[in-house]
Amino acid sequence: MIHHCVEKLAITKSVKLLSVLLVLLGLAGNAQAVIEIEITQGGESAIPIAIVPFGWSGAGEAPEDIAAIISSDLQRSGNFSPLNRNDLIASPISGDIPRYGNWQISGAEFLLIGSVLPTADTYNVEFQLFDIGQQTLLSGLSFKVTNQTLRNAAHQIADEVYEEILGIRGAFNTQIAFVSVEGTQGKRNYKLQLADADGENPQAMLTSPRPILSPAWAPDGIRIAYVSFENRNRSAIYIQDRQKGSRVKVISKEGINGAPSWSPDGNRLAVSLSYEGNPDIYILNIASGQSQRITQNSAIDTEAVWLDNETLIFTSDRSGGPQLYKVSTRGGRAERITFEGRYNASADVSTDGRTIAFVHGNDGGYQIATLDLNSGLFQTLTEGSLDESPSFAPNGQMILFAAEKGGRGTLGAVAIDGSVVQSLSLDSGSVREPAWSPYTK
Repeated sequence: MIHHCVEKLAITKSVKLLSVLLVLLGLAGNAQAVIEIEITQGGESAIPIAIVPFGWSGAGEAPEDIAAIISSDLQRSGNFSPLNRNDLIASPISGDIPRYGNWQISGAEFLLIGSVLPTADTYNVEFQLFDIGQQTLLSGLSFKVTNQTLRNAAHQIADEVYEEILGIRGAFNTQIAFVSVEGTQGKRNYKLQLADADGENPQAMLTSPRPILSPAWAPDGIRIAYVSFENRNRSAIYIQDRQKGSRVKVISKEGINGAPSWSPDGNRLAVSLSYEGNPDIYILNIASGQSQRITQNSAIDTEAVWLDNETLIFTSDRSGGPQLYKVSTRGGRAERITFEGRYNASADVSTDGRTIAFVHGNDGGYQIATLDLNSGLFQTLTEGSLDESPSFAPNGQMILFAAEKGGRGTLGAVAIDGSVVQSLSLDSGSVREPAWSPYTK
């Protein structure tokens, strides 16, 4: 399960802890398919909202059903329950005054209306959000987009609705990165892919006949670090710029080169290297290429993530089994922070630094759990047998993770309180190693 450093090394402990992923990735699939999202468990207190089809004044049908995209976004969050389109009592568009009394009878607490006006090269998108109970306009915006960014406009509106009603920034207009596999044994193609948070618009950033592991977003949302085994004799860590399409090999030493994690300032990577012996945690200065060794232990130290600019959380088996520890970025004594259960590994830190998500192992398998760093509250969120690779949404409200369903790798998402669970999968094939993007400016 400590899989980010997989490499063909004659280290017995490394093999035991690092071999699982290569087995899981060995499944065929079509990585270009859109990811299908199914809500398997919804929020019990979801807010009823009426989302009226947006008015369209162009010829033929609108190129995108903006209202349907918004409705899907809000429903997937588990916080909202959009009314069935067929049950809507009216079809107002942006600029119309709603009849609040009628909408109250329909059961809606909020109403969203809008319109799309095509111009020569762009579309003018407008929307208005009303509070039915208070009979007030909560929000209204108008902006121009292109045909290629109409879906993004819908996600932006969903973000606006989410924040206006809940007071929490939405994360619908973000992306996810993941690894998928095509082909059969001996003829596999591994792909590092990006998709919108709703699974649409998948794009392959990299295709390789060798495994690709551990995609990690930089804080700027533009660069992605990952591990590639394209040189079968040695792994390497690359940084790829998704805007420029360029990539740079930043380190490839003897032994393990694995588990890259970006510092909050975007200038350094925490990595796991074994060229000096056992796998230990290092900090790599991206500009200079210089690395600093942080841990020096006979155990396996790997999967470091940044709690803040001064502290790392990492996985180590120094206590006899994988547990989470924290250590200063200057090195020194590491402090164990997980004690519940026999296995705790693969941490991710929420944006506010208050909560860590990780893989928790017990007799029933491996599930996603969280630990509140202030209160010490531990909570298991999922019920799978092989859930791994947790990644927080940038607003901290959902956790994306890898799972197994029907004998193949899929993705899942769970609310931080466990109230909402989603399953994300391709029509066929296997997907692993998810990473949710940060917000971009």
